[in-house]
Amino acid sequence: MRIRHFAYVSLMALALSSCNDALETAQVDLSKVKNKVEQPLPPHILTAMSAKGMDRNSPIMIRIFKEEGAMEIWKAKTDNRFDKIADYKICAWSGRLGPKVKTGDRQAPEGFYDLTRANLNPNSKYYLAINTGFPNRYDAANGRTGSDLMIHGACSSSGCYSMTDQQVLEIYAFARDAFKGGQATVQLQAFPFRMTAENMVKHRLDSNYDFWKMLKVGYDNFEVTKRPPEVNVCEKKYVFNQQVTDGGAFNAAGKCPAMSAPPALAAALASYGKTYDADYTKALSKYDGMAWYDPSEAERKAVVAKLRKGRELAFAPTGTSLEAGRMVKVAELEDLMAKRTAQGLAAKSAPGATPAAPAQPQAQPMAVAAATPAVVPVPTQNPLAFTAPEPQETAEAVAKKPFWKFWARN
Repeated sequence: MRIRHFAYVSLMALALSSCNDALETAQVDLSKVKNKVEQPLPPHILTAMSAKGMDRNSPIMIRIFKEEGAMEIWKAKTDNRFDKIADYKICAWSGRLGPKVKTGDRQAPEGFYDLTRANLNPNSKYYLAINTGFPNRYDAANGRTGSDLMIHGACSSSGCYSMTDQQVLEIYAFARDAFKGGQATVQLQAFPFRMTAENMVKHRLDSNYDFWKMLKVGYDNFEVTKRPPEVNVCEKKYVFNQQVTDGGAFNAAGKCPAMSAPPALAAALASYGKTYDADYTKALSKYDGMAWYDPSEAERKAVVAKLRKGRELAFAPTGTSLEAGRMVKVAELEDLMAKRTAQGLAAKSAPGATPAAPAQPQAQPMAVAAATPAVVPVPTQNPLAFTAPEPQETAEAVAKKPFWKFWARN
């Protein structure tokens, strides 16, 4: 009996050791899929939807966290809030933490993107694909360039978020069903990491820190309301849940119009911010003199190199930054970054070298102004993009009801 028990445990451990952990074992046999574009979601997901009070065709939202290589699907419940219904381990993403800036930099996008039915690509050479919509209004206003950056299958990335074919089959089905239900746009939120106080402290010396603080405002709005924030751009910056009060309009590169905030949302965000500030101060003490070393793509690939054995050349999984990175002393981080810069310059000056896109700097000189607890800005209001009819209410009445009244009532 004991021998059989150990054998069972061993088999289970083997089954969970694939590129995408237990996710691979629960997915369909692609050779039996007759129509990948219309392949239904598996029964266990439909059962979970029912248990959470979700309609099969209710709206979804997609969240990505680069550092841990995670993709989440959130779906609207009957109370019009969103709950997580599925999560996946991203098989491959290229570059390092930080936004995409220019064509050829191999960076995967970070920010807030609107996906429409037109973003679905059923004929992708990477099984199935969903265009991320890069560049968006923010990217364009800031002169960022690039195109055809996808969520796709095949587990191979050059600026995309690449999944296994089995995973993208499900993700595509989630989006397809939501569009069939009438959702006009699916919000994609792509973050460098979960924007907790501890993670913000770990990355406080990164050159992208100010950009990430801006993304955090949208992150906080969702954490407080569990509804995708309305996203606009003005003065080349993201603004979240903002409503114009002077008859003006949002202009991505122009001056922001006068805006106001619903008191309930502002109060909730202020309370959330107080807790965050206290946690930030504790994390600063915990990581005094330390900062996070963000690994290169090559270092991430090295930790999962054994997974490529016996696979086709195109299969190129990347490990997570959490697996390949580490906390280091500030002086060590500065030395590592100096070496990285020197290696980049040497590569550019080598005979016959092809000019490459400049590497994104990852650490700033140590004038630790970031040691002051970051204040979470409190945004002002805006209607939510999706307002589904609720029981005993007409669609017309619901469409006129502002976002903050939906939120404050619950």
